[in-house]
Amino acid sequence: MKRGTLGTRRNHLIAHRKIIVWGAAVFLFLAGCQKSPSLKPTATPTPMVERKLSAGGMDRSYLLYIPAKALAAASVPVVLVLHNSGSTPEAIAKITGFNVKADSEGFVVVYPRGTSSQQATDKFWWNSGLCCGSAQKNKVDDVAFIRALLADLATVVPVDGRRIFATGLYTGALMSYRLGCEMADRIAAVGAVAGTQNVETCRPAQPVSIIDIHGTADAVVPYAGGVGNSVKNFSFASVKDTINFWITADQCPGTVVREESGPVVHEAYSPCSDGTAVELYTIQDGTHVWPGGTQTGTRVAKSASTINATNIIWDFFLNHPKPEHAS
Repeated sequence: MKRGTLGTRRNHLIAHRKIIVWGAAVFLFLAGCQKSPSLKPTATPTPMVERKLSAGGMDRSYLLYIPAKALAAASVPVVLVLHNSGSTPEAIAKITGFNVKADSEGFVVVYPRGTSSQQATDKFWWNSGLCCGSAQKNKVDDVAFIRALLADLATVVPVDGRRIFATGLYTGALMSYRLGCEMADRIAAVGAVAGTQNVETCRPAQPVSIIDIHGTADAVVPYAGGVGNSVKNFSFASVKDTINFWITADQCPGTVVREESGPVVHEAYSPCSDGTAVELYTIQDGTHVWPGGTQTGTRVAKSASTINATNIIWDFFLNHPKPEHAS
């Protein structure tokens, strides 16, 4: 009887210690976050928190969303969602609805913040290569920022190194393509919406899966390439040139699987090198929007409802991690 009582007490003590360790872990996470409300494993929805770091000699920050479903995971996928030019992480979170998707799928969402100009300190830009705004003019090293961000993120959550993805709208899409070019060692797949690849050179160290969603009536980043109505004297690369680059870089087959559904044309090239794929969704008469997204601001005032870009991009990401030998 005494031994049984002693064993029961020992089990209670072990359980108590586990609770203390878990509580300490949650406390340390919150202590490392700025502007962070209380985070509990059962909280629905989990609030976003802001983390700050230094990169390229500049103070930078990002918003982090960890759904309750991800807290118990041994490792978690990460989706980097990059805002459009002159916008904010908060706005792109609202437009895309990626937090809601993360709640159901259990991945972590990161919303990096670009840099602002002296004239517009509440609007942020990316140095996406050849375009556009103050970040590009000031030669901000946004690639170094994303690398530092991922290093910081790894101190907070157990990042699945094979499942780090980048997506974005407009210049956020341009920046995602740049990450595919210069961070192919970390980025498994890129999802671009209403943006093309505009860098001087692109030499990805590894194959990167690509999915692009673009409307033929996009007046900001013309589908056929050229000067749009937003950036003066800058000629964007075309969607076809962008896709063709990655078909070659990923060593995809020359044949395409093509499907049409109403105004949407879906073209898929696979299997490519290391199990990658290149896919394009063309929306006939589609404009400069995040399809299926929430209205916010003037530039993306109307959203196409033909498809849901967030769902399509996540499904593509889910099926295209880096191969095991690359982790």
